[in-house]
This record gives sequence, structure tokens and C-alpha cells, in this order.
Amino acid sequence: METNTLSSNTLEQGATVVITHLVKEDVQASYDAWLNEIGAQCKASTGYLDRQIIHPISGLTTTYTIVIRFDTIEHLHSWMNSSSRKDLIEKVRPFLVKDDDFFIRSGLDFWFTPQGAKAKVPIRWKQFLVTWSAIFPLALLMPLLIIPLLRFLHIPQNHYTDTLFVTCSIVFSMVYIVMPRYTKRIHRWLFQ
Repeated sequence: METNTLSSNTLEQGATVVITHLVKEDVQASYDAWLNEIGAQCKASTGYLDRQIIHPISGLTTTYTIVIRFDTIEHLHSWMNSSSRKDLIEKVRPFLVKDDDFFIRSGLDFWFTPQGAKAKVPIRWKQFLVTWSAIFPLALLMPLLIIPLLRFLHIPQNHYTDTLFVTCSIVFSMVYIVMPRYTKRIHRWLFQ
């Protein structure tokens, strides 16, 4: 396990940990039950803000990505080093192909980090180009799809409502569809 030190800027914005677990194929139901157990304990921790779980795509991957946010780095470290979390990690180890792996980051770096927290993050200008090249077509396409759908659903025209749904679909597409596939395809260039 390896953690990375956060900047003082991150301390003011809270702290995020990204955990990746490569789960054995035949134990995913047991792992999901374990996620509920550890999730309840995590939520009870001081400073907990929220948790997102990105489930594997059936038939393609067995990697779970868990993103947990706390209000301060101290509260995050307190949870990550707690005895209850350590006990639960011991409990889940038989379900994992690799050991519990996590990294602490700010911003969008987790999109660019391949499986395994020990991997390096690409340089910022490449992150910029990749993110921009993915968002640009989505920013052109999503309004053409979403706004007619909203009118079809009889949702009245409103700039703020339209923008809410369009940006939500762009971010959803980026996180769940585009970036995982895109960064995998350009991995070689991204990390040279």
C-alpha cells in the first residue's frame, strides 16, 4: 500500500481516497456484501462526506473503484488507519486478486491512474489534452441529444434546468464511459 502526500491546497478542500480492488470472479456477491459492511462503518467516521462505487463491467473487468471523500486529511487518515478498517481489509483479502490498493489525490488525477496506486500520473499537459479532447465532442453532442429529450418529456425550457441535465450527462459519460476506455486506448502515449 502506498499513499501520496497532499498539498496544503487539498487540505482546505478536503481529502479523497481512491481504492481499487481486483476481485476474484466467483466471489463478487460476497465482495458486494463486504462493501455494504465497510460502507456503514466508513459513514460513521468523523468527517465522512460521501462515497462512490464504480462497479466492474460484467464480462469485461472485475475491478471495483471506490472513491471516498472526507472533510480533512486528518479525518481521512484516521479512517484509513483505523483498526476497524484494518480488520475489514483482512476479512476481504481472500476475495481479492491483488492486495488492498489505494492512493490519495486531488482533482481529476484518478482518471489517469492505471490499476495499481503505485503507477505514475501523466504530466499535466497530457491530462489537459486528453480531458479536453474527450469533453469537446461531448459538449457538442449532449445538448443535441438531451435538450430534445427534455422537451419530449414535457420539461419546460429553462436555461438552468437544461444546463443541469446536459452537464450531468457529460460528467456521467466522462466518468463511466469515455475516460476508462479512452485512457486505456492511449495508455502508451499518456505514460511515456
